[in-house]
Amino acid sequence: MLPPIPVLADYGISPTHGFLPDVLPLTRLPDPYYNKWEAIVANLQGLILSKRLRGVIDRLPVLSTIGLEHEAEWRRAYSILCFMAHGYIWGGDSPSDRLPPSISIPLLEISAHLEVPPVATYAAVCLWNFKPLFMDEGIDNLENLATLTTLTGSLDESWFYLVSVAMEARGAPIIPLMLTAIAAAREDDATTVTSCLNTFAERLDDLTALLQRMHENCDPHIFYHRIRPFLAGSKNMAEAGLPHGVIYEDGSGKETYRQYAGGSNAQSSLIQFFDIVLGVDHRPTGEKKSRSVTQDTAEREGRAPPPKHNFIMEMRKYMPGPHARFLGDVQAVANLRDYVESHADNRPLCVAYDACLSMLRNLRDKHIAIVTRYIVVPSREVRARSRSPEATRRKINLATASRQRPGPQGIAYRPEEPNDADGKKGASLKGTGGTALISFLKQARDETGEPAIEEWTKRFMSRQLRTEGQGDFFAGKPDEGAGLQVSAAAGGAEEVTMHGLAGSWTMDEDVGGICNY
Repeated sequence: MLPPIPVLADYGISPTHGFLPDVLPLTRLPDPYYNKWEAIVANLQGLILSKRLRGVIDRLPVLSTIGLEHEAEWRRAYSILCFMAHGYIWGGDSPSDRLPPSISIPLLEISAHLEVPPVATYAAVCLWNFKPLFMDEGIDNLENLATLTTLTGSLDESWFYLVSVAMEARGAPIIPLMLTAIAAAREDDATTVTSCLNTFAERLDDLTALLQRMHENCDPHIFYHRIRPFLAGSKNMAEAGLPHGVIYEDGSGKETYRQYAGGSNAQSSLIQFFDIVLGVDHRPTGEKKSRSVTQDTAEREGRAPPPKHNFIMEMRKYMPGPHARFLGDVQAVANLRDYVESHADNRPLCVAYDACLSMLRNLRDKHIAIVTRYIVVPSREVRARSRSPEATRRKINLATASRQRPGPQGIAYRPEEPNDADGKKGASLKGTGGTALISFLKQARDETGEPAIEEWTKRFMSRQLRTEGQGDFFAGKPDEGAGLQVSAAAGGAEEVTMHGLAGSWTMDEDVGGICNY
């Protein structure tokens, strides 16, 4: 008997807002008992700037969670406590490896209730941290959104969060749409499946257009040096000053260090939902398709079975519990890839399915370009400055960690870093979720096109891009991303080339992550 198709209401998922809450996030906790929390958050930027946040929080009493009633109140409390926690940890000249009981005790209780880790997750900074400017306009409109809380008070930080919020809202109708497609496939209703896939492809194109608006109000320099350090987690952060993680003090005297990943768009349930319903399989980073070994083959040959893609599953731990369970249940019923493959003679169906894969791959292409502009290029600039005679000791955080000398695992690549077994420099560098970010993103993009049915689609999505006349003096400079060119190397892997006064060099290492462990 086939498992039942998940019902959105069972997971607290809205058919109109998707993974965003059906009830808009609270702008303030209604119980005056929590005014102390609200007062700190309302002045968070000033307290961080004046270096007084830690003193204020240290003097804060431990407030009970008994006054939190509705889920919206629990979500609001979680969000503001996460912002306070990250401000406390990263808001000084050096990071703090402890959180006082006034933050850690209620945060741990609230996190357990919401089934999320006690760290600034994607849910804390995006899903539960927005409000519409006009109630009669949609929340999928970027011009109608504002953030409730930020760490820096900058427009850039707000825009960074709100682009994701708008994408979640714009992509929300895809969720019930594709559940309908799964049900239609069970009934062998190819017409309905084709219609749903066509609509899915169109909506994916809308999401890509939204993602490309990131540059409008979020400056790469401000993001890398001012925003990203505050969003860092406590795992693999030795270079940034947290060699063991963070202690969440609970008064027991038996606390141990905890390590959590920082907030990341990889924690968005929406993107994983897209992969699941389309049947896109992701292998461990670096594993080639031709080298993949099945469980049965491994047992027959006496070898260890192939590892599951632990990064994808690891990020599910940072999603709200009901959302993660929803993804697992959808995975159990996903049938579209098998259905399309078994109806390969139905050209409209195959074209619609391939169009979805192509649009999803294009979305990942744009994401790689953004990561390159906002992470890779600024990290190289930090590396260049750290080698200059004028470099001075600065505040230790995620953005400046590469300037510190102990150990080889800098956030930005240094030439003295060891090579891996294949001779590739910077192979030990980790990105969001503990994986090499650019390698992971490129591989995820390439894997998106693998299930394609039509031969022309497979060729189209595996094409190698060429930029003619790249060295032509008369061609001039491109308007956007001047000095940054992306060309295809052997096998379709891009090389990012920077041109400078001293010549040219390529960025072929996998550097950093949006929020890094």
